[in-house]
Amino acid sequence: MARRKTPALGILAFFAVAFSMGAYFAFAAVQGDYGLFRRAEIQADSTTLEAELDRLEAQVARMENLTRRLSDDYLDIDLLDQQARDVLGLLRSDEIVIR
Repeated sequence: MARRKTPALGILAFFAVAFSMGAYFAFAAVQGDYGLFRRAEIQADSTTLEAELDRLEAQVARMENLTRRLSDDYLDIDLLDQQARDVLGLLRSDEIVIR
């Protein structure tokens, strides 16, 4: 009885399927929805959003400070004067307007 020199078709099919699955999972690990490129994109977005959050928190703190300074409990006369000038366009009688 002579043995075959060519590999069996089943073994070739097994390795072809195994290679295909390995290539698919490697591609998904790099390019997929949860892959390395998506992770880098999410980290960049996270950094941008954190900077925007810090900017908005500072703006909210500034507005809370201005609101407190114009409240009934604590009235800042200089701020009130500035707001009256800006919003209402008021002037004192001793001021001269140059346009």
